[in-house]
Parts: sequence; C-alpha cells; structure tokens
Amino acid sequence: MTRMTNNDYAKLLGFRTELRRFLHWSEQQALAAGLTPSQHQLLLAVKGHRGPHGPTIGEVAESLMLRHHSAVGLTDRTEKAGFVTRSRDPEDHRVIHLELTPAGENLIWRLSWAHLEELRRFKAFALPDQ
Repeated sequence: MTRMTNNDYAKLLGFRTELRRFLHWSEQQALAAGLTPSQHQLLLAVKGHRGPHGPTIGEVAESLMLRHHSAVGLTDRTEKAGFVTRSRDPEDHRVIHLELTPAGENLIWRLSWAHLEELRRFKAFALPDQ
C-alpha cells in the first residue's frame, strides 16, 4: 500500500462533503414532496425492484438496510399515506409484494427526475490511486 498524500485526503474530504450535500438535498426534496426521506427510499426500492412482482418487505428491508420490523412499520406508514399497497403473490399466497399506487408512481417519478438532474451537476471526485 502506498502512502497517502495530503491531496488524497483532500479528495476524500471533498467527495464526502459533496456526498453529504447531495444526501441533505435529497432529504429536503422528499420533505418538500410530503414524504419522509425513508418513505422516499421505500418508494425507490419498490420502483427499482427487478422482478416480475414488486418486492417483498424482506427484500425492501435488505435493500434499505433495515430490520424486518422497521421495514414493516415504514411500509405501514407509507401505505396509510396512500403511496404503496400490498398484494398477494399469485403463486404463493403466503408471500406479500409491495406495489406503488398511482400517487406513489407520480411522486417517485417527480423525485427521481429531480435527483437525476442533481446528479448530473454532482461533482465527481477521483479516488486516490492504490
């Protein structure tokens, strides 16, 4: 492993600072749209899920790095707000999938569009050589 230079540390600090700014901006966007930042992440986890059906709560918990019971509570609150619904798996009725409501679809589209625009402005920082 090579020695770190002061420039390497400055690049890492710059990257972390920009990342924190983006995350703060993202949280403010969610709040302005009437969601908590966690609800925004849940909507994105449902919309971004790759599979024939929406994700299960367990899959959402994994992608959001939450405990299962925390994902259940988040889903309950988001469902009560009218942005997600639960549906039974057509082949295994014990399995419950999450789906976005039309209001949830609209909200995640608007937030994601704004986030993609912000990411285009996000300043990329090169990591130090190894």
